[in-house]
Amino acid sequence: MRSTTLALLLFAVSAVPIFAADATIPIGSTVTDFSARDFRGKQHRLADFADAKVVVLAVLGTECPVAKLYAPRLQELADRYADQGVAFLGLNANSHDSITEIAAYARTHGLTFPVLKDAGNEIADAIGATRTPEVIVLDVERAIRYRGRIDDQYGIGYAKKVPTTSYLSEAIDALLAGKPVETSSVEPIGCLIGRVQQPSGESEVTYTNAVAAILNERCVECHRDGEIAPFSLTDYESAAGWAPMIAEVVNDGRMPPWHAAPPVSGTTSHDGKTLHFISSLGYANERRLSHVEKVALLKWAAAGAPRGEGDAPAPPADAVAEWQLPQTPDAILAMAEPYSVPAEGVVKYQYFRIDPEFTEDKWVSAAEVVPGNRAVVHHVLVFAREKDSRDGPGEAGGGFLAAYVPGLKPAVYPKGMAKLVPAGSELIFQVHYTPIGSAQTDVTKIGLVFADPAKIEHLVETRNAVQPRLDIQPQKANQKYEAKDSIAYDDAILLACMPHMHLRGQAFRYSLERDGESKTLLDVPRYDFNWQTGYAFAEPLPLEKGDRILCEAWFDNSSDNLANPDPAAKVRWGDQTWNEMMIGYYDVAVPLDEQAKMDVRSGRLGTALRDRLADRIGAKVRDIFHRYDADDDEGLTPEEVPDRLRPLHSQLDKDGDGRVTAEELRPVFERQE
Repeated sequence: MRSTTLALLLFAVSAVPIFAADATIPIGSTVTDFSARDFRGKQHRLADFADAKVVVLAVLGTECPVAKLYAPRLQELADRYADQGVAFLGLNANSHDSITEIAAYARTHGLTFPVLKDAGNEIADAIGATRTPEVIVLDVERAIRYRGRIDDQYGIGYAKKVPTTSYLSEAIDALLAGKPVETSSVEPIGCLIGRVQQPSGESEVTYTNAVAAILNERCVECHRDGEIAPFSLTDYESAAGWAPMIAEVVNDGRMPPWHAAPPVSGTTSHDGKTLHFISSLGYANERRLSHVEKVALLKWAAAGAPRGEGDAPAPPADAVAEWQLPQTPDAILAMAEPYSVPAEGVVKYQYFRIDPEFTEDKWVSAAEVVPGNRAVVHHVLVFAREKDSRDGPGEAGGGFLAAYVPGLKPAVYPKGMAKLVPAGSELIFQVHYTPIGSAQTDVTKIGLVFADPAKIEHLVETRNAVQPRLDIQPQKANQKYEAKDSIAYDDAILLACMPHMHLRGQAFRYSLERDGESKTLLDVPRYDFNWQTGYAFAEPLPLEKGDRILCEAWFDNSSDNLANPDPAAKVRWGDQTWNEMMIGYYDVAVPLDEQAKMDVRSGRLGTALRDRLADRIGAKVRDIFHRYDADDDEGLTPEEVPDRLRPLHSQLDKDGDGRVTAEELRPVFERQE
């Protein structure tokens, strides 16, 4: 499923218009003749299609992600009905869409029917159109017989593999057969039309005095050229054209994308639990609008998006062209050749090995993964591994160097902290591609910023609490699973958390367990697969040896979950989005002892390498227990392990108590090393 598309749909789609035409034109109303020019300058009139039995007016926009998705479908329908007396006519009523942009939209999507520029949105007003895309179907008398959606494939935060109801084609078929249209109106899903507005000269909020600064601070990191958002908000003309849509998504809480609950103790979460957060907890990358900012944006849009006097604050320039890193990367490493993504089907995880030819240890203080084609790249994990190592990327992705998912900011670590890439390592890109209906290519790359080894005080590791024993039942919501991970170091520091589930993910919570008490670290009451955000703590949190990170996850496999691929299926762990995962990633900084610091500065890993090796063995042991320790009592019984491993169980149970502990299992992996 197209995850990047879903993320964009969160901005675009809604079923509750708050900036619409003055009044909806009733079904059965006759549309009088109109005229407008297409992007080539040719004049067209409705009367030109007098011989057509049915006319479809398709209201489109050049930047709306839903309108982009439906453009090929509209062309397919136009071709299908061309010999049956059905005419298609596109209308663009967006004040911010230029003739050049309309021409590019038609060319990109192969539209052969006329697309007219509805200057002043006069035609859209006359037919009562509110969104893009929206279709209005006229019968032979040019009376409106259907208005609304094309089909039901795309909705708020979800996309079906195929539509289950094709409203437009059903309406056309009924009219051609001389029958009444059974479903005459369906609320359109898409972007509000960017109508010509009359800004109020009395508004206390203007673009120059307030709105530009809010957009620069909260929005333009994504809403700029080359980023994931479908359009730019870096100038007044663009922002004003999208003002109604901005107001809607802000009012609904869909934008900016932020899904963590405020870290306020005493609040009640989705499951009825009263949360007790660690005191003074905050998130460095929080995108949530303040109440003042939200009110300002809504007032500005309601006032017709006035520009104001003077110059607006300029949007922040890209820190480095093409990168969101704090400086130009010291190393840029890319896939050797483009990977061809087919138009359809399922693409298994792809692995690409890259030799960075590092002859000395590298300490990475910042890293960013940049897809070459965001439309088809669902996510990327980059691992650093010893060449020819048998320890390949695990299915849970533990110990990765860097990651990309929509909404995730580049990893930039505090001063004195870095991840280690030993000399001679190779990088492995694990890439999940999702076909989008047309053949595509991708060359993903990573940028690395190196730290001075003499200044390294902490080794940063990405760890996880993972629960692979999923058995999610059909037609049921609120199915809860847990996973834990123990802190094995003194004086470690917790930097960030990043929950990961798939389309049935409902909610996720992190807690810190210490001395019999539990404190909330992060609560995500409405998990969204399309925005897998990493939550960086405003102040790193000190950890103690023996602390436990508890992760709780809830899954919704019911029909109420519109993103659910199959509510009737029993779901277990798997890579693809119709399977599920439960992974609580977290970044922890481990202090280096004095010997390790000396080894690092002299170019010898010594103790630092042994510490890292010990943790890798510990990670393997923890993974076995995550998989098979059903009662979470830190001991594996013969009944808990698969049949094929039971002979090994008796060999490992050195004290004969019927349980294999972590200490008894550890020597197996030490011998492998």
